[in-house]
Amino acid sequence: MENVTHEHESCSSDDRKSHHSDKTKKNLISRLNRIEGQVRGLKGLIEKDTYCDNVLNQIASVQSALNGVGKLLLEHHMKSCVIERIQEGEDEVIDELLITIQKLIK
Repeated sequence: MENVTHEHESCSSDDRKSHHSDKTKKNLISRLNRIEGQVRGLKGLIEKDTYCDNVLNQIASVQSALNGVGKLLLEHHMKSCVIERIQEGEDEVIDELLITIQKLIK
């Protein structure tokens, strides 16, 4: 039987990789590029001796943007990798997911 290559890799392989659609990947990268710009802007605010409250508000904005990326990634992870692994009998994915969620909400 010939090996068929699927568009997405399985999450259950030993060297796990994500398998986001191109649309999702572009969305995540776009968000991260904006966040990267925000962080560079923060550095500029510090260099210009900007009033602390303004800098802190910008930090809150960056944190919120990162949380948005995390939520989006978590949603896609749960709807793909986690479901796949549970269907394959890999129930330990739940413990892995709980640890990840605990890290995200610190």
